[in-house]
Amino acid sequence: MKKKRTSIFERKTAAMLLAASTSVVWAFAFPLIKLGIPAFGIAADDTGAKTLFAGVRFFTAGVIVLAASLLNEKRSVQLPEGGGALGEKPLSGLLLALLLGLVNTALHYFCYYIGLSNLSGSRSAVIDSLSSFILILAACAVFRDESLTVSKALGCVLGFCGILLVNAGGGASAPLSFTGDGMLVLSAVFSAAGGLLTRVVTRRIPAGIATGISLGFGGLLLMLSGVLMGGRLGTPTLSGAFILCCLIGISTYGFSVYNKLISCNPVGEIAIFNSLIPILGVTFSCLLLGEPLRLNYAAAGLLVAAGIFIINYSGSREACHE
Repeated sequence: MKKKRTSIFERKTAAMLLAASTSVVWAFAFPLIKLGIPAFGIAADDTGAKTLFAGVRFFTAGVIVLAASLLNEKRSVQLPEGGGALGEKPLSGLLLALLLGLVNTALHYFCYYIGLSNLSGSRSAVIDSLSSFILILAACAVFRDESLTVSKALGCVLGFCGILLVNAGGGASAPLSFTGDGMLVLSAVFSAAGGLLTRVVTRRIPAGIATGISLGFGGLLLMLSGVLMGGRLGTPTLSGAFILCCLIGISTYGFSVYNKLISCNPVGEIAIFNSLIPILGVTFSCLLLGEPLRLNYAAAGLLVAAGIFIINYSGSREACHE
């Protein structure tokens, strides 16, 4: 019998729409970061300042998410037997949330910003998208309620082909490098590991609190790393301050909704939506930065949409026959 879903995050159609919305807002981060870095007087080769910039973004988002989640819980954080606002296993949940912040925020985005600064945006999008497919396959190996099916494999293939199509005709590729390709591969691995940790930690403490702690702690680590690397932020322009606020809002909404979806849905059905991010990111960059818009972007979007449909439609049929 099909399990009855009551929460909006568990309802099939609503979950798909919410997952798509997180991809849309995260995709806007691509052009906003490109616009925000010079607005803060950050040089193209200043990795420390870029790391500090990212840390401010995630730390602020974490504080906002944690405060809102605690208010939503309508009770103070306590550590009695029942766990209070932190859930049933508060101490282990708190430690896992800190680990999530280290892996999914600090290490992930540290490697991402270094790799991005040493590689073209289109090539970065392809490599970074590996995290979605690594997460889907790893979840099948780690969680008992996840299984690798033909439809999941086909959906991943279609999604990755769509991302490759985005970069078709992009010119000759640069030589492989650890500081470019290698760092982005590490970023994808840390991101996928973060997705697995999210499922584990949200079974111990509420998803909102876990998200707030992980973003805040990870952002703090990024800020400290940026300062130790000599990073400094210049006085932003008015537009720069606005862009930073937008990026904070993107992280606040994106991680809050996505982590909640991961906590109560099959990982594959949600993670596959992340393959939309590089395609939408390139498209939004064309619209906001004046970059050329190519026909292959639309074809790529259709391939990714087909992969999303196959994975989610097959999931619905399997659930109906349980």
